[in-house]
Amino acid sequence: MIPSSGKSVLVTGAAGFLGSNMVDYLLERGEMVIGIDNYQTGSPSNLRHLQGHPLFTMIDQNIQSPLPHLPSLKGIYHLACPASPPQYQKDPVDTLDTAYQETRNLLTLAQQQGCRILFSSTSEVYGSPKVHPQPESYWGHVNPFGPRACYDEGKPRKPWPGHLNSRRDAWMCESPA
Repeated sequence: MIPSSGKSVLVTGAAGFLGSNMVDYLLERGEMVIGIDNYQTGSPSNLRHLQGHPLFTMIDQNIQSPLPHLPSLKGIYHLACPASPPQYQKDPVDTLDTAYQETRNLLTLAQQQGCRILFSSTSEVYGSPKVHPQPESYWGHVNPFGPRACYDEGKPRKPWPGHLNSRRDAWMCESPA
């Protein structure tokens, strides 16, 4: 059951490596956490130790689908997306959708909730970089037709909806990578 009082934190990709560790960290801090994952690349075993935890609720769902009614959120950690080449190359169109459409859905949710969203990325967005290490200002060296294109091209698009809406709305889009 999703907690109905207080503010929760939503973690997408909750059963993945980053997501499950973020869930553990937030619970250790005493946060109410709602995890969501479709288990495409994440594993239920990463969250098994949390069964019955009073501050944790898990939703088995793809975030491309409409989300159920959620309680008041104080933040969203968007960590959902296949990150390794064998995973994201299995279904390149789904990888693009995950990188863009799911992010757009979550940005809309953040706007409705009046909360911040943080999303992750990987060094894959730089393609085959010509600069080492890559500063945040580096745009990368990406082949839009190569085998990694679905990830390389999808991930950098994620900040755009947040950047455009943050000029108009009172929420902020952040990226640690």
